[in-house]
Amino acid sequence: MVHYLIEFRFHGYAKKHAKSLIHEVARKFRVRGVIKNRAVPHITLFGPFTTRHEEKMVSEVVNVGREFSLVPFIVKGFNYFDKEHKVIYIDIDPSTKLRELRRELAQRLSKISDSQQWDNKEQFQFHSTVAFRDIDRKFLKIWEYIKEKEEPNIKQHLLRITILKGKRILYEYDLILKKLLNRRQALSRYWFNKTIKNYKDCLEFEL
Repeated sequence: MVHYLIEFRFHGYAKKHAKSLIHEVARKFRVRGVIKNRAVPHITLFGPFTTRHEEKMVSEVVNVGREFSLVPFIVKGFNYFDKEHKVIYIDIDPSTKLRELRRELAQRLSKISDSQQWDNKEQFQFHSTVAFRDIDRKFLKIWEYIKEKEEPNIKQHLLRITILKGKRILYEYDLILKKLLNRRQALSRYWFNKTIKNYKDCLEFEL
């Protein structure tokens, strides 16, 4: 059965910073876990999961997205998951809104999918992976290297909720435009520019 994933993809400077670090670590330590397909800096919001109710799942993502507009968070520092030392990541400092959005997604989607155990934890660990899978023997060297880097402190807003089917974008819900985008629209520069323009207008209005 096909697997789905709900995520947020970085944009702007945060995307460039994270992507640069991922490739830097991959080159220096010859690890390919994150770049095996294509490095896409992101935060997982729910999943991976399977469901027999794709249409209902998409509808629930839209319903949650409609409740939120500007959802802030901070890309801040580094950390790792201790179990078996297999994941090194950029830490995320979530806002109350981001926690609420993810919690609402988990509550709705868990009813129609085989959710992961971490999806329903109250203390969900928001993160963006830098290296994983093939780093076991190199973990300590990579971690020592990462610790010496200047820690990021980048403010971002969640712009779109991305729904992946397999490894491909199925839809994106745009929190700024309040619109469900199909794959073609989600990958369109025209629609992204429209999102950014409206996003900047929202920021000015808040000020």
